Amino acid sequence: MRNKKTEEKKSFISEARRAQIFDAVIMTLDEIGYIHASLAQIAKKAGISTALISYHFRDKNDLMDYTLKKLLTDMSTYVLERTQASSTPGDKLRAYIEASIAYHVNKPKYNIALIEIVFHARTVDNIPYYKLDDDEENPLESELQQILLAGQEKKDFGDFNVVVMASAIRGSIDEYIFNKKLIGTIDPQTYSTELVNLFNRAVLR
Repeated sequence: MRNKKTEEKKSFISEARRAQIFDAVIMTLDEIGYIHASLAQIAKKAGISTALISYHFRDKNDLMDYTLKKLLTDMSTYVLERTQASSTPGDKLRAYIEASIAYHVNKPKYNIALIEIVFHARTVDNIPYYKLDDDEENPLESELQQILLAGQEKKDFGDFNVVVMASAIRGSIDEYIFNKKLIGTIDPQTYSTELVNLFNRAVLR
């Protein structure tokens, strides 16, 4: 019993430390970018020793991989929780678009960290991350396609290519996230509402 409690305590401490390091990575990437970020600078930002980071992560690549996965998981969880709380396909589509925009607006530093890692990190074979084929299923893409399919099956939505429509919706969401001029011109609520109305007209029978 004592061993189990000891292991649980170690696990809790380890996760808390990883969360602390994760936050420091986000701040470091926001301030100086991926190229200039080092374990020493991240450790300084976290208020811990470089050796302590090395205890949890093999090197910078391992730490950035962990950060990237955590960013993607955090984003998926946020959007899926709000989408799956809705009932009809139409309501789910609205929730999906609104949550996707809201997440990125509420966590701008997460966006910067995600972009910095994807466009600057490289594999051991020196291949940029953005050139890699993603073999893993993307839960957000899968959820959106399922919403569209469900809408067609229930005859709420019309006849269209689900993959193409899902790509168009995702592309419109990403455009707001990455287009600074657009962000400065149109507030997120207006953009989100316009997208919902636009794609409602596109998918409804």
